Amino acid sequence: MKLSRRRRQRIVRVAGYVVFVLVIVAVVASADWGRLSDAFFRGDIARGMFPEAITVALRNTIIYTLLAFVFGLTVGLILALMRLSSILPYRWAATAYIELFRGLPALLVLFMVGYGVPLAFPDREIPGGVYGSVTVGLGLTAAAYMAETIRAGIQAVPKGQLEAARTLGMSHTRAMVSIVLPQAFRIVIPPLTNEIILLTKDTSLVYVLGVTPATIELTKFAGDTLNTRVNPTPLVVAGLLYLLITLPLSQVVRALERRAARER
Repeated sequence: MKLSRRRRQRIVRVAGYVVFVLVIVAVVASADWGRLSDAFFRGDIARGMFPEAITVALRNTIIYTLLAFVFGLTVGLILALMRLSSILPYRWAATAYIELFRGLPALLVLFMVGYGVPLAFPDREIPGGVYGSVTVGLGLTAAAYMAETIRAGIQAVPKGQLEAARTLGMSHTRAMVSIVLPQAFRIVIPPLTNEIILLTKDTSLVYVLGVTPATIELTKFAGDTLNTRVNPTPLVVAGLLYLLITLPLSQVVRALERRAARER
C-alpha cells in the first residue's frame, strides 16, 4: 500500500516526537537527582539570597538595562538620521561609529569607559558613578545596533508619505518628526524590544567596573554568594530571575510581531 505524501509527513513528525520523548525520558532516568539537588537546588542557600536578590541585585539589573536602553536609543536615533543624511561627512561618521562598536565586544567597551575615560580625562568623571558608566558603556554598543534597526524602519516607510508632507508645505525636519518617525518606530518596536532582552543579559558584564554591595547586579551577586557558600545554587536562582525579566519581554515581542503580520 502506497502512502500519501501527507501521511508520510505525519508519520515522520510523530516519529520525531517519539524519539524526542524517549531521549528526555532516558536523560531523566539516568540522572542522579539526589546529587543534582544537593549541587544546584539547595533551598536553604536559595532562601538566604532573599530579599537582597530582589531588592538590590534584580533592581540594579533592571535600572542598568533601562538606562542603557534610553541612552542607546537616543544615540541610535541620531546615528540613523546621520546615516540617511545627504551630508557626506555625517554618513561617514555614522557608518564608522556603527562598524566600530558593532565589532567591539561589550565587555571591552565597558572596560574602556570605566578605566580608559578616567585616565584620559583625570579632572572629569562620568556623572552617576557606576550607573553612569554602565549607561554609557552598554549604551554605546547598543546604539550601534539600534541605529541600523531604526534606519531600516525609516526606509520601510513609503517615500510618498514624506513627499506628500513636503507638498503640503512641511519642512523636511517637521515631516520626518511628525510623519515618518512615528511610523518607523511602530515598525521597529519588536526588534527594539529584543534589544532590551540583550541589554538585560549584557548587564552581567558590569562586574568589570568594580561594583559595590549597593550597585551589584544579578550575576555578580550570584557569583559572590557561590564563593561564600561553595555551591552553584545561586547561579540557578540568578538564572530564574533573569528569566523573570526576559520571558515576559519575549512574549511581548511575539505579540507585536503577530499584530504587525495581521496589519500587513
